[in-house]
Amino acid sequence: MTITLNHTIVPVHNKEASAQFFAHIFGLKVEPSVGHFAVVQVNDTLTLDFADSEEFESHHYAFHVNDEEFDAIFARVKEAGLEYSSDPMHHNKGQMNYRKGGRGFYFLDPNGHNLELLTRT
Repeated sequence: MTITLNHTIVPVHNKEASAQFFAHIFGLKVEPSVGHFAVVQVNDTLTLDFADSEEFESHHYAFHVNDEEFDAIFARVKEAGLEYSSDPMHHNKGQMNYRKGGRGFYFLDPNGHNLELLTRT
């Protein structure tokens, strides 16, 4: 059986601003709205559907990318002045990790979601 994640809902305080932030950092674009969601197509099979919510817990979203994509996204994170860390608890600020011979880091979006970028799974 092949299972593919099709979409997930990301709870945020401002769906349009959050979708624009995510799309900018990851080099993607915001798609036309679907119902009450602001949608970002992440790859051929996955969309992140941003939905307004007054209260929510922060979530962790991890993205496996190639080295070229990593470099471009990391550059946009630094350009935006976002704090990043090598660990999910954000103890090692300004550092990157090198697990399994790859590179990775964590940063928070404006809603407190913990975003992870990694080049090796």
